[in-house]
Amino acid sequence: MVGAPAAAEAVELARRLPTLAVGLHLALVDAEPVLPPSAVPDLVDEHGRFRTNMALSGATMFFLPHVRRQMRAEIRAQFEAFRATGLKLDHVTAHKHFHLHPSILSAVIELAKEFGAPAVRAPLELRSVLAQIEAAGPSLPALAHALFARIQRSRLKRAGLAAPDQVFGLAWSGAMTETRLQGLIAHLPEGITEIYTHPATSSRFAGSAPGYRYEDELAALTSPNFRGRVAAAGVASGGFSDAVRFNRE
Repeated sequence: MVGAPAAAEAVELARRLPTLAVGLHLALVDAEPVLPPSAVPDLVDEHGRFRTNMALSGATMFFLPHVRRQMRAEIRAQFEAFRATGLKLDHVTAHKHFHLHPSILSAVIELAKEFGAPAVRAPLELRSVLAQIEAAGPSLPALAHALFARIQRSRLKRAGLAAPDQVFGLAWSGAMTETRLQGLIAHLPEGITEIYTHPATSSRFAGSAPGYRYEDELAALTSPNFRGRVAAAGVASGGFSDAVRFNRE
């Protein structure tokens, strides 16, 4: 999130790790805008933060042209803020997957192509894979989410932008334990897979999500046993740009 309080520190860390694939995590909810609140009055609350009611915000963006203009201006400002860092733009995602919204996705597609992002996340999580790791019942919200994600992935591919074949991290958001990660590696489908996590050294920071197991996720990712499992499975890992290049070869 280019507008987050620790963005500058994150950029400095990324510059010290030139092989790290860094993406733009667009924020239109649960964050502060990059533009002044006065430039996006219909997107923010009385405190100048994006509104938390995604259904209401999404409806106004879809039905009201002047709100769509504000949304597009804010998204452009976030792309421009990322470009100003000098980092290579590896991919684009969105906070709480808000780019599933068709109007937001239209802006993301246009600007991803303009700013040279090769790929955009399409959060299609295969519950058939999850069920092989942990028993889980049918979920109507998950089925609806998958439908929108399939539409999104189709639109991205028609626009010439790459998208992963499947994404894992939705159902177990904030609780991607080593057992679950190992299970995903053991049951990895064919194609390009994104697995996203939320690792941190502590859960005591501004904006932390209640119940998220940040330290456990960090421990899982840095576990020698897990890294050994990845190597043994012969999984090629890297950023979105690496995946796009590998796919073309």
